[in-house]
Amino acid sequence: MHRSGAAMAWNVFKFCTALRGLGSIMILLVLGVVGVTYYAVVLTNYGPALYDGGLDSVTAVAVLILFHCLLVMLLWSYFSVVLTDAGSVPPNWRPALDEERGEADPLNASEFSGAQSDPLNPRIRYCRKCNQLKPPRCHHCSVCGRCILKMDHHCVWVVNCVGALNYKYFLLFLLYTFLETSLVTLSLLPHFISFFSEGEIPGTPGTLATTFLAFGMASLTYHSDLCNRLHQHFYVINGVSLLQF
Repeated sequence: MHRSGAAMAWNVFKFCTALRGLGSIMILLVLGVVGVTYYAVVLTNYGPALYDGGLDSVTAVAVLILFHCLLVMLLWSYFSVVLTDAGSVPPNWRPALDEERGEADPLNASEFSGAQSDPLNPRIRYCRKCNQLKPPRCHHCSVCGRCILKMDHHCVWVVNCVGALNYKYFLLFLLYTFLETSLVTLSLLPHFISFFSEGEIPGTPGTLATTFLAFGMASLTYHSDLCNRLHQHFYVINGVSLLQF
């Protein structure tokens, strides 16, 4: 049973190298979603409301300030994940000195090139693809073609692995995206309700379509995915990666 599971995992992940072709397309897609949302919230609905006066203007100011603050943090955390290397195993890495025994671990690549782990320390494994030892919680990424320290997963949305050095930014990206999409959903909800109750929303068909599109993306796509991922990543904080989840 264990072999069949391993074979199934290999059959799936051997095709992951195709994800390299996505490249900057996914980044442009994310920026496109941000652009549509910005147009719907700022330019179509709450920007013009600034000149209405009264409570509408006050509400618009509050929504726009909060929207832009969250958007700045969202973009900062997103590009931090994209541009920060996840962390790879240094060339010719060896286990650190065992302080309790007062001696170095005797492993070396030539002696254990065909082994899966060190009998004395089963957490130390050997990567056949990189031809070197790898520390605990280190996994080989088929997309990046290297072993990633504390690898969580390869995220197509950030075109990068999520690992030891950029995991903090990834979690912040999820958090700020969740908060931003929550704000977008709540801010566009009155316009959405107004359309079905009164049959019209001020503006052109283009602005109406953009409002519906932004509301749909915010309330359905992101919320369903982010709630699940936030739940999973709180487990990861406690030392369980998504590869083990």
